[in-house]
Amino acid sequence: MNILLELFLMFMKIGLFTFGGGYAMISVIEDICVDKKKWITHEEMMDVTVIAESTPGPIAINCATFVGYKIAGFFGALLATIGVVIPSFIIIFCISSFLDNFLEITIVANAFKGIKVGVGILILNVAINMIKKMPKKKFPIVIMTSSLVAMIIITFTAIKISSITIMLMAAIIGIAYYRIEEKYYFRRN
Repeated sequence: MNILLELFLMFMKIGLFTFGGGYAMISVIEDICVDKKKWITHEEMMDVTVIAESTPGPIAINCATFVGYKIAGFFGALLATIGVVIPSFIIIFCISSFLDNFLEITIVANAFKGIKVGVGILILNVAINMIKKMPKKKFPIVIMTSSLVAMIIITFTAIKISSITIMLMAAIIGIAYYRIEEKYYFRRN
């Protein structure tokens, strides 16, 4: 029972104190679940991030559900998910109920300008950590570099391609590459 309460409280803390959505939460989830609590490994966190990004729903909720399930099964997943959602739900409910023009309040608008910078840094931190932990093989580096170049070109031009399309293309290329590599390996041995 203690682990269920701990999962709930940890993910509630993550949900309460992380601004900027799922990508900003990834570094906090990794810090708590991998480095401090040792609930999952760095490799599992990378896998969770990829899976959470590839499946429907917010990435932080998907990560919380996975970690909760791995640690304490169904009830762990349920409580971790509820824990990460409750703070946002309560805050948005209160703001929408009591403050019609919340973002027009000068101090709130100024705070959010600062928070935007912090969120950008958190997201950049996640990207750098994932790159550091990525296998140092040619193919993953080629895929990462190609995706980065494609996203930069898309961002600075009028080309409209979804990031999902790029992920699907990378997945298809990855499947083809590793199938060819597997066939070559078995022919050699």
